[in-house]
Parts: sequence; C-alpha cells; structure tokens
Amino acid sequence: MTERNPLPAVTVLGLGSMGQALAGTFLDAGHPTTIWNRSPGKGDDLIARGASRAATPADAVRAGEVVVVCVLNYDAAQKILDQVTAADLAGRVLVNLTSDTPERAREAAARAAELGVDYLDGAVMVPVPMIGTPDALIFHSGSRSAYEKYEGTLKALGGQSAYVGEDHGLAAVFDLSVLDFFWTAMHGLVHGFSLAGRDGVRAAALVPFLKANVALVESAVERTAADIDAGTYPGIVDNLAMEAEGIEHIVHAAEHRGLDATALRGVLAAARRAVDLGHGADTWTSTIEGIRNPA
Repeated sequence: MTERNPLPAVTVLGLGSMGQALAGTFLDAGHPTTIWNRSPGKGDDLIARGASRAATPADAVRAGEVVVVCVLNYDAAQKILDQVTAADLAGRVLVNLTSDTPERAREAAARAAELGVDYLDGAVMVPVPMIGTPDALIFHSGSRSAYEKYEGTLKALGGQSAYVGEDHGLAAVFDLSVLDFFWTAMHGLVHGFSLAGRDGVRAAALVPFLKANVALVESAVERTAADIDAGTYPGIVDNLAMEAEGIEHIVHAAEHRGLDATALRGVLAAARRAVDLGHGADTWTSTIEGIRNPA
C-alpha cells in the first residue's frame, strides 16, 4: 500500500523559464506536481523528475490543491483560466505569480471571486536562479486564510517570501515600489560611470567610493521612511534648496559631456517644485512633495 504524500499537490500553469523553476522547486520540496503549458515541448525534464503533464488547463487545475499561474501577462493568464470552471477550482487556492499593476491584480481578484476560489496575487522579486533559495523574495497579497494555510508550500519558492495584506493589489504595489528604487538606482550607477568615463576615469576606479555611497543610502532608508510617514522633513543636516543647486551642477556637467541627463533633470525638477512649495529649508526627503505634485 502506497503511503499518501502529506504535502499539498501543486499545479503550475505556464512553463517559461520562471514557471519551470517554480515547478522544479516544488518537486524538490516533495510536492506532487502537475504541469501544463500552452505550447507543447516544454517540461520534459520536469516529467523525468516526477512531474505529471496535464492535457488541458482544467485537467491540471483538478490535479492540484495549490494552483500557480506564471505566464507573460494577465491577459495570457486570463485566457488560460477562461478554460477552467468554478467546479474545477472548487476547494483550491489560485496563486497568480504573473507580475502586472495593482489595478490588474484587483481585476483578477474580482474574477476569481466570481468563480468562488480563494485567490492570492503575487510578485516574484528575484531572477530565476534564485527561486527556492533562502534569500528569494516573493510578495503575496489577498486571502489571509489561504496564505496561512499554504505558507509552508509557498515559502518553498523563497525563504524571504512575505504576505503584505488582504488587498490583492498590494503585492504589485510592493513589487513596483521596490523595482522603482532598484531601476532608478541602477540608472544612477551606470550614469555615474558614464560621467566619470568622459574624463578618462575607468569605472573600476569609482567602485570603492560608490560602495561607500550605497552604504550611506542604506543608512538613510529607515529615517527617510519615518519622516515620510510622519509628514515632517526637518532640515537639520541639509536643506533642499542647497541640494538642488548641487544636482544642477551635475546636470550641466553631464550635458556638457554629451550625456543623456533626462533622469537627472527629472530629479532636479521634482526638487525645484518642492522648493517652490515652501520646502527649501527642509531635508532632501521633502522632495516627495514635488513628486506628489507634478507640474
């Protein structure tokens, strides 16, 4: 007599590189795993490792207790779920790890509610090779009871995975906010290298100084968040009017060297607006008022 696997059965819909990594991680964690992909020819290695291949999305959904969707966009996800009925989804939790906007997440949650299925929206914050590692972060939002019931299963995908609230759009909010910072910072990194490079300075020469600057930014994160939540920007060690002048110098230097300074001009414009709103004597954090009040 075969002993029943105590771990929830999982279905993964979508076998792009991320979907394959998710399915492989579930297999590694011991979950019975069923896979389905719109186009044939993907997932043979997963089958060889013990996964089951379903012929249709409905067959796949019925095979799993936890149903994970990870495809290109929400339109593609909806086309898959249009082939599934409420009866197919009954008693299951649907986890959508297809990244999009908070508005699309809430629309998807409304459709899931019409089907009567518990729904979690999610956002994967790490590249494919990090899936299943202790440092991997995935945001989840939506049904709290569903998350708590399957937290162990979902954390197999990433040890830092976090539940951020019952509003289904919050995973996307956290995702976009963190990526907003990341891509803006990465642009600043390569822009700084470009500026120095115009004067013959190799990028490697800047590395120790940029790393020290990153540490300075890290030390400011909690204080900046506290000031923003309190709505106060005490200019104790700096003031926005002075900082805006410094940014203008960088803009002029970059443009004089033939560089694209569009992003820097945006930073300067937001700072100038905040100064015009009366925050010239406040700390740099008051720039948020210029961001909140675009021209």
